[in-house]
Amino acid sequence: MAKTIRWVCTAAAMVPLTLLAACGSSGGSSSSTSSPSASAPAKSSANGSTVSETGSTLLLPLVSAWQVAYGTLNPKVLITTSGTGSGTGIADAAAGTVDIGGSDAYLSPADVSQYPGLENIPLAVAAMMINYNLPGIKTPLKFNGTVLAGIYSGKITKWNASQIKALNPGVSLPSTTIVPLHRADSSGSTFLTTSYMNAQDPSGWSASNVGTTVSWPSVPGATAETGSGGMVKGCAAIKGCIAYIGVSYLSQTTSDGLGEASLANKSGQYTQPTSSTISDALATFSSKTPASGAQSLINGTAGYPIINYEYAIVKASQPSTAQADAIKKFLMWGVTTGNGTKYLTPVNFEPLPSNVLAIAKNLINKIS
Repeated sequence: MAKTIRWVCTAAAMVPLTLLAACGSSGGSSSSTSSPSASAPAKSSANGSTVSETGSTLLLPLVSAWQVAYGTLNPKVLITTSGTGSGTGIADAAAGTVDIGGSDAYLSPADVSQYPGLENIPLAVAAMMINYNLPGIKTPLKFNGTVLAGIYSGKITKWNASQIKALNPGVSLPSTTIVPLHRADSSGSTFLTTSYMNAQDPSGWSASNVGTTVSWPSVPGATAETGSGGMVKGCAAIKGCIAYIGVSYLSQTTSDGLGEASLANKSGQYTQPTSSTISDALATFSSKTPASGAQSLINGTAGYPIINYEYAIVKASQPSTAQADAIKKFLMWGVTTGNGTKYLTPVNFEPLPSNVLAIAKNLINKIS
């Protein structure tokens, strides 16, 4: 059966401003009211400078909140932001069509080789939810990477399959067909989810199929959605769906009545993404973060198993000193003032640990 692709325009309404839905030729990424064209961003405003960002829709609500606050403090600097997916954010930053590419994924070795002048600068800590549409199921369902890999590979097709029942004893599961949703765009959320499945079950989900864009197995009814907002709306509209959605969209998934799974970490503990479980997981990784900032935070021995650094992908060498200074000042504000609870709590993010903050500052200072 052919895969259905649904293009959905949504607003990322989890920040202190109203985000307007935008549908472009790419098919429905969320953007803020001042988003530029990704192909031709302005480099200066009427009164000062412009810093342009495109990329992760998981990161979009935070950058949009930063956009408003920083613009108020620095009226001569225009910050523009657009949710186009992490893959596009990386590509746009590499091409120089935007100043900052927002990404849930760090630069791969292939990216570093192809674009040696790019940096991935940690900005904050996020998490990926697994959501589902099963009316009547009140207890959070438990999943591990093996079962998720079975669902997304088409080996597990019913909600009352024995593999799901084994993880959820006592739960009355329906015989409803599972409809797996995945991202149609090049997405850091896809990278994080496929990384988790591979980490927990390498034979069930191959490392060769981990990335921002992957070859999804042919599964009857499988549906592709554009952007995090598209995943929320798509899952809300399909009974029996399962989807991976960034934690910055928690208020939307809750209001739409979607269930939120508890996921197994490496130790076999099942948790949901909360401030406590994200922090517990981060503690097992942060001390190992290298000077490059590129670090997988997947499948830790404690806490929630799908967490990540949100990244600014930036060229270390900028076309002018003025532009380099504008980018550096905005990013430095973001990892300091912008890492306060005022900005992170509404999107369910956590601040950078002190050692990772030092790495981020060092990378920002390399921009010239």
